[in-house]
Amino acid sequence: MNKKLCTAVISTLLASGISYTSFSQEKASSKPTQSETTSAASATATTESPPTFVRIDRDANGKALSMQTAITSYTLNGEKWKGQQVDLVGAVHIAHREYFQELNRKFRDYDAVLYELVAEANSVPQPQQDGNVRHPVGAIQVGMKDMLGLQFQLDEINYKAKNFVHADMSPTEFSQDMTKRGDSALSTFSRLLGAGIATQSAQAGKGSDLKVLSALFSNNRELKMRQAMAEQFENMDAQLAGLNDASGRSTLVTERNAKAFEILGEQLKSNKKKLAIFYGAGHLADMDKRLINDFGATRGKTIWLTAWKLTE
Repeated sequence: MNKKLCTAVISTLLASGISYTSFSQEKASSKPTQSETTSAASATATTESPPTFVRIDRDANGKALSMQTAITSYTLNGEKWKGQQVDLVGAVHIAHREYFQELNRKFRDYDAVLYELVAEANSVPQPQQDGNVRHPVGAIQVGMKDMLGLQFQLDEINYKAKNFVHADMSPTEFSQDMTKRGDSALSTFSRLLGAGIATQSAQAGKGSDLKVLSALFSNNRELKMRQAMAEQFENMDAQLAGLNDASGRSTLVTERNAKAFEILGEQLKSNKKKLAIFYGAGHLADMDKRLINDFGATRGKTIWLTAWKLTE
């Protein structure tokens, strides 16, 4: 596998939000914190394309300054959930410490923060600083943080906060869903490779191979590698679409999203007014459609947080 294809595959793993790791059986409480309501902006028709949840911020000359992820707010307008707010909080699993610290501050303002982790119900993830990562995907994510000079999400986010709520499949549910659709880790990885090849073809002539090679031998390897890999995130929608099977669904993204929205419905029924769904940015285009189509949501304002610095 060449370097350019590797970066496409790795960037998909970093944004698709699959987190296999060791975890404690400590139960996560869903006791709300004090909420702060915010106003939503104009309505968005269901026929519109989902917004972007990860972007490269550039200056007037096109120079990449940073890679950013979005927090987009939605006001629910359906009869059941009138006026409740749900924010989609995009993430990449490795980023600068300041990025995770800002997320921790913002999470205090929510009644509930629904988080991803393929683990047993209500599991609380443990930090991975001891290197005890039992799944190869997690090992890739942890390994990349050192190469890029970044921090790992599970080390930095306060998952023990009282308003954090586990909202993902268990390993058994994940395995059963893959079996149901006749899928396997190999076939999923094959589609991931296919998506990477498609992205590689679309970027032909843009010099990504040379950028990655140059980064490996640069005196500032961490920065140069971030610059080379960040370009792959601009094609995230195409890469994730390549994960879908013939039905347009995938265990990795759409079916985990469906599980998260089951938990969202339960939390809304408990009359919580301001909620966040904290998932990998690659999940959020599908979640945007679910909020608008199934919950009658109006898409509101978006704020951007810098995850990766791409300049000195």
